[in-house]
Amino acid sequence: MNKWLRLIHDRLGALSTPLMLQLPSGERLGPADAPVALRVEDPRSLMDLALGRIGTVGEAIVEGRIRVQGSMREVMRVAADLLRDNPADAAPGGLPRRLMQRWTSAAAHTLSRDRAQIQFHYDLSDAFFALWLDPRRVYSCAYYRSPDLSLAQAQEAKLELICRKLQLRPGERFLDIGCGWGALLLWAAQQHGVQATGITLSRHQHAHVQARIEALGLGSRVRVLLCDYRELPAEEVFDKVASVGMFEHVGRARLRDYFAQVARRVRPGGLVLNHGITAGGTDNLQLGAGMGEFIEKYIFPGGELEHISTVLRDAARGGLEMVDTENLRPHYAKTLWAWSDGLESQLIEAREVLGRTFGPEQVERTLRAYRLYLAGSALAFEQGWIALHQVLAIRPQPGFAAEALTGASSVYPFNRAYMYEA
Repeated sequence: MNKWLRLIHDRLGALSTPLMLQLPSGERLGPADAPVALRVEDPRSLMDLALGRIGTVGEAIVEGRIRVQGSMREVMRVAADLLRDNPADAAPGGLPRRLMQRWTSAAAHTLSRDRAQIQFHYDLSDAFFALWLDPRRVYSCAYYRSPDLSLAQAQEAKLELICRKLQLRPGERFLDIGCGWGALLLWAAQQHGVQATGITLSRHQHAHVQARIEALGLGSRVRVLLCDYRELPAEEVFDKVASVGMFEHVGRARLRDYFAQVARRVRPGGLVLNHGITAGGTDNLQLGAGMGEFIEKYIFPGGELEHISTVLRDAARGGLEMVDTENLRPHYAKTLWAWSDGLESQLIEAREVLGRTFGPEQVERTLRAYRLYLAGSALAFEQGWIALHQVLAIRPQPGFAAEALTGASSVYPFNRAYMYEA
């Protein structure tokens, strides 16, 4: 037995969830009735299993070099047990590596490359996403105000929470950066009476939102633009700005400029809410164990995560004052499991809708990638390897006449009571 097999054999007995492993030779290790079974076709994958490189194992599953059986929840329990180190503790490397990473980040986030990277993911198939998202197609962390809420109810609670935090008022000019399929944009217009503008780089999402605006008769109060945040005309200034699930695509090299651009889009004294995924580790450039590479290759090319401390620093350097920060990490774990369960319950339908665009082999690769991505992301949020922060900030307005607090410099009351009033 070679050293990788010895390592695997020793680790199988320590797993909290039993695993049956079939080797390329046909030999089987572990109980035959285990809830999770892996059939390894390529001997090279044994080394990745032994070393706990679960992202690389995931790539082998997508490419068909490893066959997996079992529920995604059980598979993720096995994946967590196979890890040898915390993926959020990946070493950042020295100064040369950091400089190279920054140069790579800047090169990866030009206007043309960002557009292509966004369309790679979000223009995959509207019908596919609709299978496992809620009816409004909210593709970001829900807010489970109470644990018994359905996914749809929790997403509406999230939309309302964002609007409350921004104190949206009728007639205000509201910008939604990266508006997705338009859920927040339309909610803000219908429930809070704002003049709403949404921007997106996804052609599919732009067409969907435009059709929804027309169907709801909101053309006089809502518009959607197919453009980058850097392409908005300089004279476009808003009372309130939201960015939900978008800044993960900006890139660490451009994060400070992103916040500066956002600050220029909101009037002095106005409010900005930035809702997005953040890194769980303070120094790692991406998740370890091959997980970052998996996401980059199959799901979100160009996606980069920073720790909340870095986000707040760059927001401040961009001209915004943070007034409230909330971590919704457990809410995203629950959201992702709802998405994962939704996809798992409709695999036949998923193959059918993906088959309208792709050939059979690509359909299976895409489906395997998304099954692992949704369940693996749920695990990552559960374990604290990544987080989700809502950052509420103001563009300070010197001399603002605050009714209650001298020096407030904005309409924000410097307490959270208004956000959660019944």
